[in-house]
Amino acid sequence: MLLAQNLEEIQASALGNKIPADIAGLIGNALPYVFGAAGIALLVYLVMGGLQMMTSRGDPKAMQSAQAKITNALIGFVVIIFAYFIVQLFGQVFGIENTLFGQIF
Repeated sequence: MLLAQNLEEIQASALGNKIPADIAGLIGNALPYVFGAAGIALLVYLVMGGLQMMTSRGDPKAMQSAQAKITNALIGFVVIIFAYFIVQLFGQVFGIENTLFGQIF
């Protein structure tokens, strides 16, 4: 049976930008933005903790709060890195590595 439509990609504009019609392609297009936003949030949280530490003036409560922010930011960094590699692994296992981020290295 020959169908008159192509569900692989949807033509988005005259410029040739294509939007994938499958869920793997849509997730693959969204993930770089999600990881980018997580990286920016990590940087902001780390800078906030550093600034709070510098302006604590030796106050133990403020210093402890700043250390907790920095520690949480570093834990978040590790989680983001592991999430990236887990996504890469799932992409290779399920055969959708081309739609996620391409090659790791």
